[in-house]
Amino acid sequence: MTDEAITEDLGEGVEVEAKPREGGLSGKKLVLFIVLPLVLVLGGATGAYVAGALDPLLGESKEQEERAAQGKAAPAVFYDLPEMLVNLNGGGRKSSYLKISVSLELEDAGTLEHVDQVLPRIVDNFQVYLRELRIEDLNGSAGLQRLREELLLRVNAATQPAVVKDVLFKEMLIQ
Repeated sequence: MTDEAITEDLGEGVEVEAKPREGGLSGKKLVLFIVLPLVLVLGGATGAYVAGALDPLLGESKEQEERAAQGKAAPAVFYDLPEMLVNLNGGGRKSSYLKISVSLELEDAGTLEHVDQVLPRIVDNFQVYLRELRIEDLNGSAGLQRLREELLLRVNAATQPAVVKDVLFKEMLIQ
C-alpha cells in the first residue's frame, strides 16, 4: 500500500511516521563484521598450510621424512639395451632409418636377472613398434614423450611381474 492509501484508511488528520529499522545488521555491517574476518582467517590458514607451517601440527613431517629416507636408501638401477637400427614406415617414400639407444630404469637390483632373461621379448616388442612409426610421429618433444610412454608400456608388459620405472634415451638418430 502506498502512503496515500494508508492516510485515506486512517483518516485525514492522522499522520503516518516511518519507523526506523531497529536491530539487525545492514548489508555493510554484515560484510564488515562477519564476512571479512572469515575470509581473512580462511586465507591465513590456507597460506600457513601451503607454506608448511601446519605440518608439525598435522603430522605430515614424519611421513615425508620416511619417504625421503626410503628414496635415499635405494640407489637407481639401470639396464642398457642393445643399440637398435630400424627402418621407419615411410608410406612408399624414401626409406628412413631410426638408430636408438635406450636405458631402462629398474625398480631394484633384483629385477636385473629377470630383465636379462626376457631381453629378446623386449627387443622384439620395441622393434615391431618402432617399424610402424613415421618421421612425423617423432617430431618435437611431444612426439618423443609419446614414444617414451609407448616403450615403457611395452617393456612393462614384457617384464611382468618386474616393474620398469622409466625408459631413458641415450641416443636417437633419424636419417
